[in-house]
Amino acid sequence: MNAPEAPDDRAAALARVWAAMRALVLEDDRRKEVADALGMSFSRAKALRRLLPGPLTMRELTAWLGTDRPYTTLVVDDLESRGYVRRTVHPGDRRHRIVTLTEAGRAAAERADRILARPPDALAALSADDLAALDRVMAAVGSAGAAQDVMSLPEKRAQAIEPNSAM
Repeated sequence: MNAPEAPDDRAAALARVWAAMRALVLEDDRRKEVADALGMSFSRAKALRRLLPGPLTMRELTAWLGTDRPYTTLVVDDLESRGYVRRTVHPGDRRHRIVTLTEAGRAAAERADRILARPPDALAALSADDLAALDRVMAAVGSAGAAQDVMSLPEKRAQAIEPNSAM
């Protein structure tokens, strides 16, 4: 039977694991790779990726990006000038604008997704056993995080969007 872990040992292990995870993510800078590949800032690529599931109103896009309305307008203006998005009037409320990906925008967003989805070399180099162990650990970490965040995505989206606000 294993001896109970001392609080100092646990704190040190948590610090080591978190430092290693941060270094893995931050040193393998996929955001810069996406920006370079698409020839635009990562925030613009992020907006494209947010539109992959389907069109959004300007207000919804603003909420998803966590930006303010003027900045979202600048981003959409730039993406529209590049031929990546189309802005149209909402059929149910002419005060709202809907942003939709063009074929070129969909291709750029999918390219960004492929870059971001590619595992870092350090993970690819793990043995099958180590990868399986890490997979189990990350599933446990994800489950613990999900248990703390019980609000569904549609509920979050509805909470973030005020239905009667014009944009």
